[in-house]
Amino acid sequence: MIRPDDLSEYLAAGTKEAHDRAENSPFAKDFLRGRIKRELFKLGTAALYHVYSALEEEIERNKEHPLFAAVYFPSELHRKEALAKDLEYLYGSDWKSQISCSAATRPYVERLHHVGQHEPDLLVAHSWTRYMGDLSGGQILKKVAQRALKLPANGDGIHFYQFEGIHNPTAFKRLYRSRMNELEVDAETKKRLLAEANLAFKFNLQVFEELQEIGNGIKEEVQDISFPAHGDLGGDISKCPYYAAKMAVSGNTTYMCQLARTLLRHTSAQVLLATWIAAITGLAAWYIM
Repeated sequence: MIRPDDLSEYLAAGTKEAHDRAENSPFAKDFLRGRIKRELFKLGTAALYHVYSALEEEIERNKEHPLFAAVYFPSELHRKEALAKDLEYLYGSDWKSQISCSAATRPYVERLHHVGQHEPDLLVAHSWTRYMGDLSGGQILKKVAQRALKLPANGDGIHFYQFEGIHNPTAFKRLYRSRMNELEVDAETKKRLLAEANLAFKFNLQVFEELQEIGNGIKEEVQDISFPAHGDLGGDISKCPYYAAKMAVSGNTTYMCQLARTLLRHTSAQVLLATWIAAITGLAAWYIM
C-alpha cells in the first residue's frame, strides 16, 4: 500500500510543479502535438545521449552503494546503447563526430558527474526522474515521433523509448517504487533527494528551452500528425486532444468522451486512439501508482 510519506510519493508530490512546467513548455507541447522538426529531434536525441552517458557512468560507479543498489536495474533501464543506435540511424555511421554536448546540456552532465563522485546517494533522485518518466509519458512521444517524422516501423530512430527488458512497464514501475520506498533514508536525506529531483527537472526544462530557441530559427517543416493545433481551434484549447487527455486523467468523463470524439473525427487519428489511451495512463502514472 502506497503512503504519502513513501519516498516515491514524497518526490512525486514535491516535484509536481517542476514536472508541470517541463510538461507545459512550448517544446514539449509542440512535440506532443506532432510539431517536432527532424533537426530538433536529432539534437534532442544527442542531448539525451550525453545525459544518459553521464548518468549510467555514475550509476555503474556506485552500483553497490547502500542507497542505490536496490534500484540498480541496468538490463531493464539503461538507455545509452539504445541512444547510440538512434544516433547512428539519424546521423549515419560517423555520428560521434557530428554531435556535441550543447550549452544547456553541459551543466546537467556536470551535475551528474559531481553527484556520482561526491554525493552518490542523490543518484536515486536522478534515476527516478529520468527512468520513470521514460516509462510513463515517454511512451506517447515514441508514437508521435514515429508518425510525425515518418520513421520506419521497425523502431529505427526511437530505440530510446523501447525497453526490451521490461515486458510489463506498469508492474516494473510498481517494483521500482517499492524498492525506493524500502530505502532507509532520514528526513534530511529525503529533503536533499527532493531538491535534487527538482534540479533534474530544471535541467530538463533548460534543454527544452534551448531546443525551442534553436527551433525558432529552423524553417517550418510540413508535419502530418492529423491533430489540429490550438491556433486552428478558434482559441478554444479545450478542443485540443492533448488538453482533453490531461483532463481525462483527472477523471473528467466529459473530456474522456471528448477525447474519443476528437480523435475519431480524423481518419488517420483513428489508428492512434489506442496510443492516446496509453498516453493517458502514462501521464497519470506519476501520481496514482
